[in-house]
Amino acid sequence: DALQLIEDIATPIDTNNRTLVEEVVRSCLGTKVNSNEDTLMVKLAVDATMRVVRDNKVSGQKEIDIKRYAKLEKIPGGSFDDSEVLDGVMFNKDHIHPKMRRRIEKPRILLLDTALEYKKGETTINVEITQNTDWEALLKQEEDFIRTVCKQVIALKPDVVITEKGASDLAAHFLSKANITCIRRLRKTDNNRIARATGASIVSQIETATEADIGTGAGLFEIKKIGDEYFTFITGCPTGSACSVILRGASKDTLNEIERNLHDAMCVARNILLEPRVVLGAGALEMHLATKMMEKAKSLTGVIQPSYQAVAMALEIIPRILASNAGGNVIRLVTELRARHNTKGGEVFGIDGIKGEIANINDLKIIDTAAVKIQALKTAIEAACMILRVDDVVSGTKMKERESKKPAANNDDAGDAGPVQEQ
Repeated sequence: DALQLIEDIATPIDTNNRTLVEEVVRSCLGTKVNSNEDTLMVKLAVDATMRVVRDNKVSGQKEIDIKRYAKLEKIPGGSFDDSEVLDGVMFNKDHIHPKMRRRIEKPRILLLDTALEYKKGETTINVEITQNTDWEALLKQEEDFIRTVCKQVIALKPDVVITEKGASDLAAHFLSKANITCIRRLRKTDNNRIARATGASIVSQIETATEADIGTGAGLFEIKKIGDEYFTFITGCPTGSACSVILRGASKDTLNEIERNLHDAMCVARNILLEPRVVLGAGALEMHLATKMMEKAKSLTGVIQPSYQAVAMALEIIPRILASNAGGNVIRLVTELRARHNTKGGEVFGIDGIKGEIANINDLKIIDTAAVKIQALKTAIEAACMILRVDDVVSGTKMKERESKKPAANNDDAGDAGPVQEQ
């Protein structure tokens, strides 16, 4: 019944209306440390989340994986106002040869999951050399192998080659001569984001690579120096569904706090995009549910009536705590709020946490996602049922122990009484 009440009172919103989505996200940032910068925080969160939205062709539902494809990159220094959401990806790497290009417009990108170096033996190998020519033959064999691999890469005519494994100095020489920029030892997660952003496919064997595996969705490849480190930017990806969020701040502690707050905001944006329904916060929804559940309990009899009353009393704790934290008169505020919710149209009233008084929540624009409220209610009732079930098991076990001790005690009494009668 409580879930049905939430379904009835929840208001659907249009996710294409960016202003409405930003209002929902802003309400979750109101109590954060960075609440003074909430305008930029909300913009970053909504931009990053909308960037990684993808439609699942099988189920027809939206997929929003902010953990994998919306990475937060923290760079100490500068002002928070310098933070931005890239229309592409960024990672902390530099190329491997000084003559390689640092800026390429409309690059052709090849992503590899294999090494551009001679394969080393998996076990210890000893080689005996009797002549100088044998050593030269070994080196030539290694050089020929790398040359063959690089020829296969060059044949695809990429501008940038990015591999998750190593790349030898000889491979870097061959690639730089072909005017190809190479980056090595990139994380698997970063490689996946580049693939999503540019439309490239990660190749495990160079022999099987084709033109379709080349990513051409990026507008600019650029390596910049920020502070003491080099960062690679692949931007201008209008059709990509991955992004990087650059966070700037005075210190690492500030950046860590910004990262936590922004992650919370992105989770709210994801929830509202997946299930676009909202309810009023500030204790208004909880008091509305408590009032309706108490009314329902009056029409019930038997064991189920106290259950409805218990849930209603538990829900009233939320506005009571809000009133207490705001420094108001708790008993007066909760009683007045309950009375207003018993009247028609009173479900819009809640506790103003700043002034410590009852207010219309629509005016304060304190909004919560319906999905979170529904899940919280389900979890609370399931947890209560589980605890009661454990109590039943424990009490039943103790009852069995008492019953098993009673016959033993009776036998002892009978044994003690026998010798007394004989005397």
